[in-house]
Amino acid sequence: MSIVIHHLTFAYTEGGKRLAPTLKDLDFTIEEGEFLGIIGHTGSGKSTFVQHLNGLLTAEKNMVLVDGHDVFEKAERRKVRELVGMVFQYPEYQLFADTVKEDIAFGPRNMKLPEDEIESRVANAMRLVGLDYDRFADRSPFELSGGERRRAAIAGVLSMHPKYLVLDEPMAGLDPIGRTEILDLLETLRRDSGCTIIMISHSMDDIASHATKVLVLDHGEVSMYDRPQVVFSHVETLERFGLSVPSITKLCFEMNARGVQIPTSICTEEAFFTWLNEVKRNA
Repeated sequence: MSIVIHHLTFAYTEGGKRLAPTLKDLDFTIEEGEFLGIIGHTGSGKSTFVQHLNGLLTAEKNMVLVDGHDVFEKAERRKVRELVGMVFQYPEYQLFADTVKEDIAFGPRNMKLPEDEIESRVANAMRLVGLDYDRFADRSPFELSGGERRRAAIAGVLSMHPKYLVLDEPMAGLDPIGRTEILDLLETLRRDSGCTIIMISHSMDDIASHATKVLVLDHGEVSMYDRPQVVFSHVETLERFGLSVPSITKLCFEMNARGVQIPTSICTEEAFFTWLNEVKRNA
């Protein structure tokens, strides 16, 4: 199964008037099990796009299909929202319950699941995000550190067992350790459960290291949709869009400019050292 984006076009309205389109003829498929990184300049349509994936925004019929369910159809939107979990920027601001476990249980309880199933999901979600149940379950979410609050908020989404997890800048405001913890969590979730990850990020290094596909939006249009190695080799194009490239890619281009022949498709440190070791073996 997959998420099919079929000629998605969308414009906001203001005062009853339709504004210029924010999204223009987006047409691609997000395959099950992928880690899709979404990049683009401010105002390129990234957040508007992901809000279509679970019906927070809706365009026209047949423009967004999640495992065959049309997001446009109100009757199908409940199922879509069970399939697609959304984690917004600073998700910890959405915490509201008296205890961590009650906050995480909110989604499953709305799904009208049996209490034993709810308790099982809460405990499992806390385990996934690295929050010890005995230590954190009965604490107020507002007593937690910033990183712990963010993990608790993500656990609330994971407790609904989404097949697709959409995250809008999930590492915003976190220190390097917190960023690594969140990225490791996403990789573990994808590896162990097959969950598809769809992540907006301004960190090209994070996208290069973790994404299997990269979507580049520019003024609401798809500029590129390909593997990170292909997307980040187009340095001049990305710079024209006001975007940077991974730090290792910059190094490779600088080395090429100085006469060192190195593949411009390298965008991670792992790939760089693999190339370097191969050069050494052949020297």
